[in-house]
Amino acid sequence: MTESPDPPSGASNRKKFLRFFVRWFVIGAGLLWLLAALTLVVAKWIDPPTTAVHVERRVQAWIHRTPYHERYQFIPLSQISPNLQHAVIAAEDARFYQHHGFDWHAMQVAAEDDMEGDRLRGGSTLTQQLVKNLFFGTGRSILRKGAEATLVPVAELVLGKRRILELYLNVVEWGSGIYGAEAACRYYDGTEARNIDRQEAARLAAILPDPRRRRPQYMNRYSTIILKRMSQMRW
Repeated sequence: MTESPDPPSGASNRKKFLRFFVRWFVIGAGLLWLLAALTLVVAKWIDPPTTAVHVERRVQAWIHRTPYHERYQFIPLSQISPNLQHAVIAAEDARFYQHHGFDWHAMQVAAEDDMEGDRLRGGSTLTQQLVKNLFFGTGRSILRKGAEATLVPVAELVLGKRRILELYLNVVEWGSGIYGAEAACRYYDGTEARNIDRQEAARLAAILPDPRRRRPQYMNRYSTIILKRMSQMRW
């Protein structure tokens, strides 16, 4: 009876290295996920000093050697006009108070609009956008989407709708170096977030899908749509 030859030592070493790499990759990914989940728990009480998007924009400015001035002031939800709260929900996530982090109908509508070339907004909920802003920046990948999807239920569970809305309105990008409702209202309208009216709020909400290119004064068509949605939602 002949014995089977041993595999080449090089192939064996490669398999060992691959198993070692996969094991530690999974462990590392798990630890990062746990850190993100704990950060969400802490964010229930502590306002985030920065986000992945903020850091990304600073790095981009440093790489391209372009001027960068960050405007970011976190304020309580009570100091943000209901007009702006309602306009953002109407524009970005009309079923915010009904879903549990994912709006499958909105995703389907967004996909159909994308195919027809008439896309006004994406299918991501405010919770999904908040998680992306906090941890993943503006990049797109399947891995990022997968990690985001696992953190969204955590955010919904530990934060609650009011805190999610408060965090989102304070950290979202509203222009180059402009983050949050207070900075946006002061920059574009020269007023505090508590004093913004319906028209101004709708124009600000209209630039959220592409804040580095859009300007509120040119958002007549989309802001009209947002105002109509607000009326339909009895706001």
